Amino acid sequence: MGWGLRPPFLTVTILYCDFETRSRVDITTAGVYNYAQDMSTEVLCMSYAFDDEGVVTWRPGETFPERVRQHKGQIRAHNAAFERLIFWYVLQINFDLEQFVCTAAQARANCAPGSLEDVGRFAGAGMRKDHRGAQLIRLLSIPQADGTFREDAALMAEMVAYCEQDVRAMRAFSQAMRDLSADELADYHANERVNDRGVLVDVDLCRAAQQYAIEELDAIQAEVREITEGVITSVRSPRMREWVWERVGPEARKLMTVHKDGEAKQSIDKSVRAALLILAEENPDEVPARVADVIQCADDLWASSVAKFKRLEQLADVEDHRVRGAFVFAGGAATGRASSYGAQVHNFTRKTAKDPQAVRHAMVRGHQIVPQFGKRVTDVLRGMLRPSLIPAPGHSFVVADWSAIEGRVNPWLAQSPAGEAKLDAFRQRLDAYIVNAAATFGRPYADILAGYEAEEPEATAQRQLGKVQELACGFAGSVGAFNAMGRVYGVVLPEAESRRMVNAWRRANPWAPAFWSALERAYMAAMRRKGQEFSAGRITYYYDGVHLWYALPSGRILCYPYARLDSDGISYAKASWKPAADAKEWPRARLWPGLACENVTQAAAHDLLREALRALPEAVLHVHDEVVCETADPEGTTDLMRRVMTTPPEWAAGLPLDIGIKTMERYGK
Repeated sequence: MGWGLRPPFLTVTILYCDFETRSRVDITTAGVYNYAQDMSTEVLCMSYAFDDEGVVTWRPGETFPERVRQHKGQIRAHNAAFERLIFWYVLQINFDLEQFVCTAAQARANCAPGSLEDVGRFAGAGMRKDHRGAQLIRLLSIPQADGTFREDAALMAEMVAYCEQDVRAMRAFSQAMRDLSADELADYHANERVNDRGVLVDVDLCRAAQQYAIEELDAIQAEVREITEGVITSVRSPRMREWVWERVGPEARKLMTVHKDGEAKQSIDKSVRAALLILAEENPDEVPARVADVIQCADDLWASSVAKFKRLEQLADVEDHRVRGAFVFAGGAATGRASSYGAQVHNFTRKTAKDPQAVRHAMVRGHQIVPQFGKRVTDVLRGMLRPSLIPAPGHSFVVADWSAIEGRVNPWLAQSPAGEAKLDAFRQRLDAYIVNAAATFGRPYADILAGYEAEEPEATAQRQLGKVQELACGFAGSVGAFNAMGRVYGVVLPEAESRRMVNAWRRANPWAPAFWSALERAYMAAMRRKGQEFSAGRITYYYDGVHLWYALPSGRILCYPYARLDSDGISYAKASWKPAADAKEWPRARLWPGLACENVTQAAAHDLLREALRALPEAVLHVHDEVVCETADPEGTTDLMRRVMTTPPEWAAGLPLDIGIKTMERYGK
């Protein structure tokens, strides 16, 4: 295993570069693709360096460096899509996509922060971003109040110096970090091709949704003021949480109590609101009707779907209405999973209207949409968020998602006889939730299945408990995790009963506690014996004296950065936690068996998605375990996706895979 070594294929000349530009387009609103293609966008300077040579700068008006124009090797830039698009659309130099390597993606793949400013602080002194840059951008890159750009030679000289320093900083940390492997580079380029394709947005629907939302939100605020007799003027106020707490019973207060860093706190977040609304229906004494009404109003007002309609319209290309650049490669630093930027499709609610075409027909004409399509306007809008993404004329979406992917990958990684027994249930196409319920309640699988299919209340409730068990317990989750997951699915149990559910799942899945313990033994042994490899199931750990690395079956490696063996266990610098400005050390997190299991399972599952995206040239969306292709041949694409997504790669031999797949005329679930 080449832990942290630079791969031998990197013998080509590398061009490091950074652009400073100006434009009448707001890049934060319109996105990088619209920014680069706008006629007002122009380059202020390009700083660059080849390999370890000195950094030099080109400015418009000077002869463009022919050595750059003719470069055939790698081009490294931070958030390289920006530099690539400026080369393509502003300078009209058509470098190949495969030449570009994003150093932000390289940082994230090494479990470091993605921003140039933060990666320097994360790595230590000597690699820090110049904070003056943000001020210079405001002064030179954004139009003044009268619409003109500032022309200032002294500021421009400072901008050039800033740009050159960015190239030095970017090169320094890129050379100090593990390079992307050949597979990771292929995955990065596959992700960028998805970004370049983009996905078509129903802009008329997005505009109509915003108009409905404005009218509905005004009505919601008025309703809250009326119910609370003016005590609450906005449900976004912290006073709303206090108002609810003062008026609910002891069971409701338990639901509102969360523990963070060992301290009990009140919460009114999305899952808590859902649990309180369920309790209100079951026991109005615990959550009185008027309190439930305020909670419902908060749920409606906090619905992020409203903002997403606006964001989709802003990001859509003015000519073809496609949103591009939605996916961030290795955006989830702990696992390397992709995240979403701008449109944030990873956060789209899964709820979808039963007849989205009928709802759309009503919305774009300004017709009433409640109560015909839902109880509240915001409910209807939530259900139309996914359907706002559509295929091009003459095309369809083929949408496929892996079935219970984490529930399959987890026992497969354990590589044990008990884990194989769990996998056999998937091979036999049994319902994993009913398997759990049968073990928990001592009923035959066939009895619960028959009852569930007949919609019998007892069997349905037992399967729902089996579902919560499966989703809450796989990563060493105990009573707290079970209760939190239960709230999401409308399951609220006394603590003793929740503990019984957890213990029953662990007895029925003995591979899981054994795997958690094996992971802990392996990473603790690696930390104590620098330079040696220790394995647990299909996972291998290695400590190089700085980072605690782990290798996945695919060969991809990730790490817990700057790991330390403290008196109470292992801690590491957590990239997603940004430190205070005056902090002397990056915030640290604790590694424990449940987290280790979650990380390796999600990372290995994501490797399946990476493999699939390389083989699916029509992919336009991907969300964790789901891939969406846009095609003029739905049948052919369905066959291809089924073959690609149910055939394990060589490294995943023995992993049983299955998918659900549908053809859609609008994105749904």
